[in-house]
Amino acid sequence: MRHRSPRIAVVGERDATPDSVRLAEEVGRELGRRGAIVVCGGMGGVMLAVAKGCCESGGLVVGILPGTDVGEANPYVGIPIVTGMGEGRNIIVVRSAQAVIAIGGSYGTLSEIALALRLGRPVVGLQTWVFYRERSAPDPVHRASDPRQAVELALTVAVRGVGESRE
Repeated sequence: MRHRSPRIAVVGERDATPDSVRLAEEVGRELGRRGAIVVCGGMGGVMLAVAKGCCESGGLVVGILPGTDVGEANPYVGIPIVTGMGEGRNIIVVRSAQAVIAIGGSYGTLSEIALALRLGRPVVGLQTWVFYRERSAPDPVHRASDPRQAVELALTVAVRGVGESRE
């Protein structure tokens, strides 16, 4: 059987803060160095930063685009996939990954986290949404304090096969 690189989705807002951009680029750089395939939304903000870091460290980036124009992809996306689905493409981003790293985030990021959890994909959070519901289990997101820890956690759960569907 052929070895496959772990597929890690990185999600975060398009209008990212400078701190989220810095964190995302470091996460991308570390994922690229570690041989992971980065799956993201393929556009700007956190998506651009993670793609840049990954690409510059020799990694591969798959961008799941909301529109139908390959030209929408940021310049670091190695494999652009057009969907014509708008935000509906979020399901493809998380379903394509074995683990998800969420950095910062707006409501689109929140939807990706929720979809990942619903699908049984482990989520690692780096300065992202915190979940709490009365009379429920504790926050289901694995918390990381820095990019290196986020990557380590994501790769650990991905390699274990947690969240890997046999569909």
